[in-house]
Amino acid sequence: MAAILQLEQVRKTYIKGENQVHALAGVDLTIEQGEFLAVVGPSGSGKTTLLNIVGCLDSPSSGRVLYKGESLGAMKEDQLSDYRKEHISFIFQSYNLIPVLTVRENVELPLVIERKLSKEAIRAKADEVIASVGLKGLGERYPRELSGGQEQRVAIARALVKEPYIVLADEPTANLDSHTAEEIVDIMREINRTKGATFIFSTHDPLVQKHARRVLTIRDGLVHADERK
Repeated sequence: MAAILQLEQVRKTYIKGENQVHALAGVDLTIEQGEFLAVVGPSGSGKTTLLNIVGCLDSPSSGRVLYKGESLGAMKEDQLSDYRKEHISFIFQSYNLIPVLTVRENVELPLVIERKLSKEAIRAKADEVIASVGLKGLGERYPRELSGGQEQRVAIARALVKEPYIVLADEPTANLDSHTAEEIVDIMREINRTKGATFIFSTHDPLVQKHARRVLTIRDGLVHADERK
């Protein structure tokens, strides 16, 4: 498989008062297309910072991040915006659904923002993805009418509707019971298998680690272990 992401000596330092916090202390990492990768480590180890930098929600203090060989740091702001919109999707533990929108409208939102498809095509694609995560027939419901597991399925559908190359999932099972978490991980594994999307998780959940095909352990902002299964 070809490399989709490369991190070269990536460092991230935050200034808190008179102190410097080294969230990432020089990370070298290559991620290939189609990986199902769990990033693990204690709280404060740099997991979320790593995902935020890959997703261009944050920028490194030094080092380079390459997407298909092209440096993200060399891109202009409009190019970075296009990179995020077209190639990256996010799944968060808090779901981040818009409460005044229906399930279908939440899922349609990334395509509406892109303005590339007709209204009819957007609806058809949204309904297809909603059905693929096990929510067929629930498109007119609002988030308040769903269980936590159903809300996370909507969040997954919204992340996948634009067919991203990379899905970044920050503790996606943290608010779910073990049975629902297993179902959610199974959905993401199936999508990874059938669509070839690259999944990168930040997680403490042993279930996610168990099903990941690669587990990257980060401690004190450095890669401590890199296990492939």
